Amino acid sequence: MISDAIESLLQIFTPPFRATLLKSLALTVGLLIVVWLALDRLLVSLVQIGPSWLATALSILLGLGLLVGLAFLLAPVTSLVASFFLDDIAGLVERAIDPDSSPGRPAPALASALLGARFALLSIAINLGALILLFVPGLNLVAFIGANGYLLGREYFELAAMRFRPPAEARAMRQHFGLSVFLAGLIIAGFVAIPLLNLFTPLFATALMTRLHKRLSGAAPR
Repeated sequence: MISDAIESLLQIFTPPFRATLLKSLALTVGLLIVVWLALDRLLVSLVQIGPSWLATALSILLGLGLLVGLAFLLAPVTSLVASFFLDDIAGLVERAIDPDSSPGRPAPALASALLGARFALLSIAINLGALILLFVPGLNLVAFIGANGYLLGREYFELAAMRFRPPAEARAMRQHFGLSVFLAGLIIAGFVAIPLLNLFTPLFATALMTRLHKRLSGAAPR
């Protein structure tokens, strides 16, 4: 699995990935900017009270809080981005792994979008729980990595598997190989925790889970 992660990381910066990488990066950054501006305007409207120095101090504190909040929102944002670029990324990875095999079928657009939205909402809910533990030393990082390891592993594996299987079968396969999927999800969650590099999460996670699905398919129960 470590070798799959290394190969996936190296592959997303190769020329065939460049166009998808730029589109994915632009959409991820764009969504984060929209979220930042919306939250900033909302919070600024709430601190227009009292002396100007107090409003300024509160604005600075809220700005720092927004940075922390955006770090927790990165996982759900990448979940939404993944639903748009999964097929492009997975197709490139599938051809690189086995050029002679038939590529997977693009997942139904509606199914991919609904799955991405569902996991984004789940991710927000669980990361809010992890945010509550922010002031508990050590436990907050464990909660963040563990929750996102489960959610991201689950989402990206099912999206990759649905290129070859019906949604119900993809979900059953993910449950059967739950430990392997979770361990790969932990790698993705660690990737999310690295500033700047985490902007490439959709590409890295899709490339990794496409490899994992290919490797596990030979052992999948019929």
